[in-house]
Amino acid sequence: MMTKQELRRYIRNQRDRLHDSVQNQKPVPLIPRLANADTLLIYSALPDEVPTQSLIDELVAQGKTVLLPRVVNDTDMELRQYTGTQDLQVGAFGILEPTGELFTDYEKIDVAVIPGMAFDKEGHRLGRGKGYYDRFLRLLSNTYKIGICFSWQLVDEVPTDEHDILMDQIMTVDVP
Repeated sequence: MMTKQELRRYIRNQRDRLHDSVQNQKPVPLIPRLANADTLLIYSALPDEVPTQSLIDELVAQGKTVLLPRVVNDTDMELRQYTGTQDLQVGAFGILEPTGELFTDYEKIDVAVIPGMAFDKEGHRLGRGKGYYDRFLRLLSNTYKIGICFSWQLVDEVPTDEHDILMDQIMTVDVP
């Protein structure tokens, strides 16, 4: 089995090879689990992640409470409510981050859509290595967690540590 660092290197090489296809991605479908949720945590995608903006806009248009993570220091994230593009500004790591109202009522989050560099069918997730999501997801014990990735990021086995948080579902998106 590959180490986490080896798997990250492999995924980066795949991403670089498929760069143009990743940029022309179709929107994430509104699956029933998302459509039926009232409060959702979603991420604002980096250029190499499954794009989420059209899904975010659709959920906001339906009156859902949409929360986006914001990095606040070297170890922690916070959640901010997103109501439209006026709630975004470029933040840490060049990520578009929310500036909306701070959200701390974590028990109300029905579904969390989580990015990753790789996932396996058992729900293990490989992040970028800083641990932001693993630390934060511990606070969301009652939240249904959906890992989302391109189909080529679904691997046979992701190396795990005891602090890694399992996803309840993995959703893959095909590259055109």
